[in-house]
Amino acid sequence: MDIFRQTLGFKSLVASAFLTLFAYNLSIFAQTVTTPAQTEPKLAIVLNSAEASVSLIDMQSKKVIKTLPVGKEPHHLMITPDQKTLLIANAAGNDVQMMNPISGELTGKIPEIIDPYQIGYSPNHRWFIANGNRLDRVDLYAADGANLKLAKTIKLGKTPSHIAYSSDSKIAFITLQDSNELAAIDLMTQALLWKVPTGKTPAGLWMTPGDQYLLVGLTGEDNIQVFDWHNHKEVKRIATGKGAHNFRPLGDKKHVFLSNRIASTISLIDMQSLEKVGDITGLPSGPDDMEVTPDGKTLWVTFRFAKKVGVIDIPSMKLIATIPVGKSPHGVFFTPRAAWE
Repeated sequence: MDIFRQTLGFKSLVASAFLTLFAYNLSIFAQTVTTPAQTEPKLAIVLNSAEASVSLIDMQSKKVIKTLPVGKEPHHLMITPDQKTLLIANAAGNDVQMMNPISGELTGKIPEIIDPYQIGYSPNHRWFIANGNRLDRVDLYAADGANLKLAKTIKLGKTPSHIAYSSDSKIAFITLQDSNELAAIDLMTQALLWKVPTGKTPAGLWMTPGDQYLLVGLTGEDNIQVFDWHNHKEVKRIATGKGAHNFRPLGDKKHVFLSNRIASTISLIDMQSLEKVGDITGLPSGPDDMEVTPDGKTLWVTFRFAKKVGVIDIPSMKLIATIPVGKSPHGVFFTPRAAWE
């Protein structure tokens, strides 16, 4: 781990003291996040995007116990609001597979969901969005659990990527990777509200607490762009690492992880100060999607270029295990998990 390495004197002393305190706070968070009602997750589900398959991993032994074929190019996944069904979006297969998230059993399919690259429910669960990364389209569905009814198809720009929502479920935000833009859609009217330019290749998108700012991971650069979305303007940049890509909150309502694909690091961001407070280094190539165990102690991450899944000890910010999986592992999921906030 190499966080804020200083070279001389007082700066080094201050940095050391800060990191000691930060690590202590992470340890306290990990000890207190679990409630008696929670149990430890047992099965990790990993999407192998380039092999049209899913790897099922026993989390205790950290070994793949089964590999299942699914549709072509499974990239992202989403649990239904009732927490009973995992939806696996097959971008090139034009469908969504349904899976029991506890057993890993495939239970059905939602056909004719066209080019579903990134998917997501609105906070009130009434809307479901499927971003067509390949076909440059965004499909809005009226949602009743896994029952989806297409409401509108919108052409926004090139390569729609990731999704975020306002907490009142009135607005959906979409990054447009090859247009270098951020778009906002009014969900009530299914109409474009606005588009603003971003840095190069915007991907991951995260809303800070209180709907104050949108954080945009710039995969074509080495930083996070902070947007005041209320006033359609950039506030600042947060330097992270080359290939700044995707977010996963720690679960304490204060911090969020960001994977840096090219730098092969993961940065930890303080959402209140809008500063980077740590880096996880020494990782295999291509860190991408992430998931956090419900006790807040462990971060699981897919390494798209290394064909592996990594397990990271959060208090020490160190990689403790890697698990070989299929080609281009992307989405990862297990339940229960730490809160997405």
